[in-house]
Amino acid sequence: MKENIAKQKRKIGERKRNRWWLTVAPLYAFTLFFVALPIVYLLVLSFLTRAQTWGVVNEFTLDNYLKILKPVYLNTFKESFQLAVLTTVSTLLIGYPFGYFMARLPKKAKSLMMLFVVIPFWTSALMRMYGWIIIFRSNGILDKVLMGLHLTGAPLKLLYSYPAVLVGMVYSLLPFMILSVYSSTDKMDWSLVEAARDLGATRARAFLTITLKMTLPGILSGVVLVFIPSMGLFFIADILGGGKVMLVGNLIQNQLQSGRDWPFAAALSVVLMIFTSIMIRIYRKVSGVKELEGLL
Repeated sequence: MKENIAKQKRKIGERKRNRWWLTVAPLYAFTLFFVALPIVYLLVLSFLTRAQTWGVVNEFTLDNYLKILKPVYLNTFKESFQLAVLTTVSTLLIGYPFGYFMARLPKKAKSLMMLFVVIPFWTSALMRMYGWIIIFRSNGILDKVLMGLHLTGAPLKLLYSYPAVLVGMVYSLLPFMILSVYSSTDKMDWSLVEAARDLGATRARAFLTITLKMTLPGILSGVVLVFIPSMGLFFIADILGGGKVMLVGNLIQNQLQSGRDWPFAAALSVVLMIFTSIMIRIYRKVSGVKELEGLL
């Protein structure tokens, strides 16, 4: 009797293990074919030699990575980094107050504001960028408003400029910052803030010592979600910058289309991927430290 029970338990255990593998197998297969293999292919391609006419030659070389060290390409990385920093800071200055106060609204108003934040995702990003062309072009909507208010006497040349690209970046990535801050603020224990106020802390001190620290994970996740895409959103620089603002994404696109230098494009992609991985690693380390401090 005991032996039969033991056999049945073993069979049940084997069935559970088999079912577990059936559950996770599609995930592993997807990760292998659509994540791991493309990364390996990209890495291998970055060490190959460009053919004279078209394609690549199976000859190992480091020239693709050494080429990145040229001043013109290093300057592209520098400009991309500067634009990413400006975009992140701008979205933080706008998105943090928005997400904070949205979390403090009543339930119905909160749902309505959430709808307004998510609505842009329902339309194509390209269509929204072309809408900014109508606003920024000479004698466009913005020029007419400014001249109507007598703030300017002549049309401004805003389109195809650095500020136009920055506005497009902030507009496209702002919802990520708002939602990140909103999520952390909505989960806050507001009794801690009330306790700090009861103990004599001013509003500013209670915000800096309690609220800001408790919403820091949302800030960090928003920074990562904004900073990393802003390094490679080349279509915004193409549409609003008119080719005058060159980002790493634009450089990779040019190498694939006009230059046909696939190994160099792969090397640029690998460097960009390493840079973004470092940013994610820093985020995980900083957020982990903050969570540990909160537990202590």
